[in-house]
Amino acid sequence: MLIQTKAIVLHTLKYNDTSLIAHCYTEALGKQSFMLKGILSARKGGIRKAYFLPLTQLEIQFQHKNKGGLNFLKEVKVLHPYQQLYTDIKKNAIVLFLSEIVYKSLKEEETNPLLFEFLENAFLWLDSNEDIANFHLLFLLKLTQFLGFYPYEDEEDGHYFNLESGCFTSSIPLAKHIKGSSAQLLRELLGMNFAGIKTPKINQHSRRELLEAMVNYFELHLLGFSKPKSLSILHDVFD
Repeated sequence: MLIQTKAIVLHTLKYNDTSLIAHCYTEALGKQSFMLKGILSARKGGIRKAYFLPLTQLEIQFQHKNKGGLNFLKEVKVLHPYQQLYTDIKKNAIVLFLSEIVYKSLKEEETNPLLFEFLENAFLWLDSNEDIANFHLLFLLKLTQFLGFYPYEDEEDGHYFNLESGCFTSSIPLAKHIKGSSAQLLRELLGMNFAGIKTPKINQHSRRELLEAMVNYFELHLLGFSKPKSLSILHDVFD
């Protein structure tokens, strides 16, 4: 079946000396994998390796294999050329981190048009705005809405956030939890949109602490999820 759809590049893996395997999240069919034969040796024309940088937004056409396995692309074009994501050091660090987060979080062929729209708009916002130091924190929080473990407030005055149950509580949980400024910052981010992320004044220590807690939250709620290797790069850039 011939498919034409929007796609977001999540991860690439080198395959022999001249080829790549690209993992993308598509609007039509969810997560899909593609064999890009000879792309590393191609000098001009055709499908270029520059199209497959992390989080690049594409329009692709391919023959879909219903039984799984690697697909082969027939046509590719960049849908929304980014202006800053690959040239700005801080934005590029966020790109590497979030592409790894999304790649590890999404399962094969789980189609979700609303999730695709969220990813599409979030990355365009990141590219076009300057106050982005807290972007990845809010992105992770919003992503949990689509993954099924968005935090909720069990008690309005809860000062602790139970990472295992995903709720705020006024009593100290026996399970893994966060408290103090980290819990308060998480509460502030609930219901916020990206335009409001400059409002919470988060220092480096608090940002790092909450980010570590959010990654731990993903590890607890997603089977097979592991801490992203790019997390240390993100810490280095924002510390």
